[in-house]
Amino acid sequence: MKKVARVLATEATLELLELLESKHGPLIFHQSGGCCDGSSPMCYPEGDLILGEQDVLLGKIGQTPFYMHKNQFDYWKHTQLIIDVVDGRGGMFSVEGVEGKRFLTRSRAFTPEELEQLKKEE
Repeated sequence: MKKVARVLATEATLELLELLESKHGPLIFHQSGGCCDGSSPMCYPEGDLILGEQDVLLGKIGQTPFYMHKNQFDYWKHTQLIIDVVDGRGGMFSVEGVEGKRFLTRSRAFTPEELEQLKKEE
């Protein structure tokens, strides 16, 4: 059985990440939990966001690690995140904003079989 990913990216996202990495160097994602920027996936140059012990690494999209706070992960753990990109301005702290693009999280529920596989991997 193919390994189940908790987070995926569309081809458009991977292309934008490549451009952003050429401008900013290594990047990280953190799924925002609300507040100022809604529930947007936020992209930062590596080192610009201090991660805490409560941040969970969900996986990588391309070479970019993707994190979420543990409390939020408890709500989303049954869901696969698909990071997409659309035209428009998103969170003002996320690096893609100046490109006239914003990252967007789409999702789907894991199948029972996928959830079982994920439990075995924990």
